[in-house]
Amino acid sequence: MASKRQLFLHHVAQTSKWPILLEVSHAEGAHIFDKAGKRYIDMNSGISVSSLGHCHPKVVNAVQDQAVRYMHTMVYGEHVQDPQVDFAKLLLDHVDPSFSSVYYLTAGTEATELSIKLAKKYTGRYEIVACRNAYHGSTHGSESLRSDLSYKQHFMPLLPGIRHINFNDFDALKKITHDTAAFICEPVQAEAGVITPAVGFLAEARKRCTETGTLFILDEIQTGFGRTGNLFAHQSFKVVPDAFLVGKAMGGGMPIAAVVSSSAIMSCLVENPALGHITTFGGHPVCAAAAHACLSTLLEEGYVLEVHQKEELVHRLLKHEIIREIRSAGLMMAVELTKRKYLKHVISKALELGVIVDYFLFNDRSFRLAPPLIMAEDTIHKACQLLLEAMDYAAERYKK
Repeated sequence: MASKRQLFLHHVAQTSKWPILLEVSHAEGAHIFDKAGKRYIDMNSGISVSSLGHCHPKVVNAVQDQAVRYMHTMVYGEHVQDPQVDFAKLLLDHVDPSFSSVYYLTAGTEATELSIKLAKKYTGRYEIVACRNAYHGSTHGSESLRSDLSYKQHFMPLLPGIRHINFNDFDALKKITHDTAAFICEPVQAEAGVITPAVGFLAEARKRCTETGTLFILDEIQTGFGRTGNLFAHQSFKVVPDAFLVGKAMGGGMPIAAVVSSSAIMSCLVENPALGHITTFGGHPVCAAAAHACLSTLLEEGYVLEVHQKEELVHRLLKHEIIREIRSAGLMMAVELTKRKYLKHVISKALELGVIVDYFLFNDRSFRLAPPLIMAEDTIHKACQLLLEAMDYAAERYKK
């Protein structure tokens, strides 16, 4: 009889020729367990998703409670559902007063798609400016924002009217003109290897967008919900966009995303035409209940306030001859190695030792650290110790 691994390879569509193939038994807190009983420290959080760790009791209870009340009743936007209303109110109470409307979706890339449509409809323009080496999702519109031609040429033609600038290039902001519907930007470039904004760059982008009547849209899908040490990264950098996108950590492990904006901007989807954007499962009540429990816990338990302390701890503990630098924005971190050839050996050896870390899409010298915000300091100590062992292994492998 075929094993689960064989069935997975034969019947579950693959995204690469080299899947990790970790056979998961269960997960709890900051750990994932395989079917042999081995425990792994999760320093990846499923790409910044599990900020409250795995199976947080409050999230699980919210899911179970809502699941027995009702699940899907009608496409999004038609029925008044308590979980959607309660989460939107809680979120909007903790952001700038200019934000008054939440449009629920199922995944971050759908939030990007909606933001493109929203900008075009609201401004009557079609040009979008995005940053090189940014990642906003893998659906057609989101992929159009990607600058990597060698990758996206296989899916062309994509959306017309996309212009790219370099992140942190102040002069390039002049490419935002009165023809530009939106400037869509990550407040911290994630897949480029955690590139933080230069002092004043986001503020200058805000100014330029205001001057040209362009929507300033920040993609907070990876940075949101405490990852950078504030609830949202734009709060850390003291800018207020016209809209921001959230997903990943939003649902505490459940699939949900959203676009957050003003009622004035969001209302352009209501008419001419009506139903300017619709979704079947956006704001699914079970996922929205999980999101409310997740956000409530982040606000009540003080995990966000501990982010910078834990960030500094990682910087202190991870010292090794093959580390070139560690870039970070809170617990969103990139460990850049001195040689590219070390990377795959560090990541694979770390997994063997019981620590899960990951690659970046656009940086082949760095590995990703994005531990759950709840991770205890003694667990961080243990993970860093094992990562140093993995780096010892990589260095020894190439020692002359």
